[in-house]
Amino acid sequence: MGRDLTALFDPGSVAVVGASDDPAKYGHAVASQALRADGRRPVHLVNRRGGTVLGRPAAPSLAAIGEPVELVVISVPGEGFEAAVEDALACGAKAIVGITAGFAEAGPAGLARQRAVVARVQEAGAVLVGPNCLGIADNTTELYLASDRFAPGGVALLSQSGNLALELQLRGAPHGLGFSRFVSLGNQADVTLVDLVEDCARHEPTTAIAVYAEDFGDGRAFARAAAAAGKPVVLLTAGRGSASARSAQSHTGALTTSADVVAAACRDAGVELVRTPREMTVVLAAVSARPGPRAQGGRTAVFTDGGGHGAIAADAAEDAGLDVPELGAATQERLRTVLWRQSAVGNPVDLAGMGEQEPLSYADTVAELLAADEVDAVLMTGYFGGYAASDGGLGGGPAGGSVLAEGETRAAEKIVTHRAATPKPLVVQSMYPQSPSCRVLAEAGIPVFAATEDAARALSAMTGRAAGGTPSVPALPAAAAPLRDAGYHGVRGLLAAAGVPFPAAREITDEAGLLAAAAEFDGPYVLKALHLLHKSDAGGVALRLADRDALLAAYRDMHARLGAPAYSVEAMADLSDGIELIVGVNRDPRFGPVAMVGLGGVLTETLRDVAFALAPVPARRAEELLRGLRTAALLAGVRGRPAVDVAAAAAVIERITAVAAEHPEIAELEVNPLLVRPDGALALDARAVLG
Repeated sequence: MGRDLTALFDPGSVAVVGASDDPAKYGHAVASQALRADGRRPVHLVNRRGGTVLGRPAAPSLAAIGEPVELVVISVPGEGFEAAVEDALACGAKAIVGITAGFAEAGPAGLARQRAVVARVQEAGAVLVGPNCLGIADNTTELYLASDRFAPGGVALLSQSGNLALELQLRGAPHGLGFSRFVSLGNQADVTLVDLVEDCARHEPTTAIAVYAEDFGDGRAFARAAAAAGKPVVLLTAGRGSASARSAQSHTGALTTSADVVAAACRDAGVELVRTPREMTVVLAAVSARPGPRAQGGRTAVFTDGGGHGAIAADAAEDAGLDVPELGAATQERLRTVLWRQSAVGNPVDLAGMGEQEPLSYADTVAELLAADEVDAVLMTGYFGGYAASDGGLGGGPAGGSVLAEGETRAAEKIVTHRAATPKPLVVQSMYPQSPSCRVLAEAGIPVFAATEDAARALSAMTGRAAGGTPSVPALPAAAAPLRDAGYHGVRGLLAAAGVPFPAAREITDEAGLLAAAAEFDGPYVLKALHLLHKSDAGGVALRLADRDALLAAYRDMHARLGAPAYSVEAMADLSDGIELIVGVNRDPRFGPVAMVGLGGVLTETLRDVAFALAPVPARRAEELLRGLRTAALLAGVRGRPAVDVAAAAAVIERITAVAAEHPEIAELEVNPLLVRPDGALALDARAVLG
């Protein structure tokens, strides 16, 4: 059930410690907001000088209030914070909001102080938001303990930035977006992002959860909480583009960035990952205020009243990950019964001027598209709204357009009725989004945008495509006995014990060992120099050695050049009709093991055709990742080559990623290449880097 945060969001009484008449102090802003709901619960102002604050008597201390206080906001200089916490706990506080800064963000000494405060709060059975936060607000319980007002609505906003929260408020207003709650995360010393997501998921008035986070803490726990929320979770985060701060010792480490990790976690958890406050507003407008239908497919019908708008919208939809297929003959025939001859019905569907002759043709066309089994969602784009805008003095539409304006408004009402009867995602882009007819749509929960790309992004959020299907965050298995031998054959042995197939191989250190190994299995052979970072680049791999003489010659040449302490003699795999893949797992400090699969071999870093997911990766998910690669057509067979056994490769990926997840001491684990052929999959090389 998660932590009980009732005292935080619906306390029986509130005190603001550090309340002030000085507008330059944060205690002034919080106290002013707190008094807005003075009738809902007792609100006590505390200032060490006593007297009055904001025209009300102020207590010189919490103890002087003379009665218990359930929630205490502390906005005092840093040196007085610990004493204020003790006073709050002494007067019965079950929740504390720490505005005061100067703790973990200030260095090791501040971190030590912060940990001591948290230990004291938890010992008393209370909860702490912050420190170093900007307060909280809950419009559903009339709790106002932040410096800004938030319009009421369904979005719970959890943010590490106060200014960003204010920007989202401003951007959301034209879309009718409002907020159920606002929480400034601060240092997350006690109450974490995970705690808040879990609580907001249980909060019935909250319809969507918006998160701006720079520090996830336990990133995998956040992903699990988001996946289980049962409500849309929209994430904006900073620093996604920077590479991991460490020296990568494998292709996996070199190719995995913070952006890849966060994106993988979001896909697995069903979180809508956005890049800017504007995009966050667009997605929230689509999924929050009135949660509408969500399709499980992305087959999109683009409907327009102008060819240019239709073409641009079709491109924008595909850029957003949606499909815009040509409509089938039966659907086209039904469209022709409601449109005139010059209308285009293939997709995009274009009225070609009919809207001015018969405004209800907009509604009739939407009805047919929503009813078509081959259509998952509809994007309507263009001039709709302009006729009513002209009548309302908004600068659009033909002169004397009052008749058309009335017809367009009736069309909007009918569109609302049709969408209710056939509940599929419908988004509108209009040149006149504030027109009366577009307001009819928006007030009925049909998102309306001025920009085509915004409409397409909103529709992608409503189709469920961005989440990659049903949210599923894999659980981490229990830790296995640590790997002691991280050498090549030690790693091979670990993976082989888990069911990963390898060719026969023997480790040798001299010519006698080499000849003995060659006698154990037939050629052709492979010779590898061990304990080199990238064997192929160093000339430490020799392939297709036909017999023992060729093997011996290769060994003498390689040993003279490299002087490696050990070598591996292996049976040469049949590479014909095979595709080389890479499978790697990198352990992220926030999200744990993250798997990478893609096109492998010596060109891995050049081609960079890879996909990511949280590990361990089930075979079903692994197959989805493989089939989503840019080069996935190679797996299905091209130019006369047979298709390879993708299911076998996916099963091996599941085993490799499970091993990595079971061994927290492994920082990077990689199989490259994993050879997948029409008759199965075979691991040809392996590497592990211990943390």
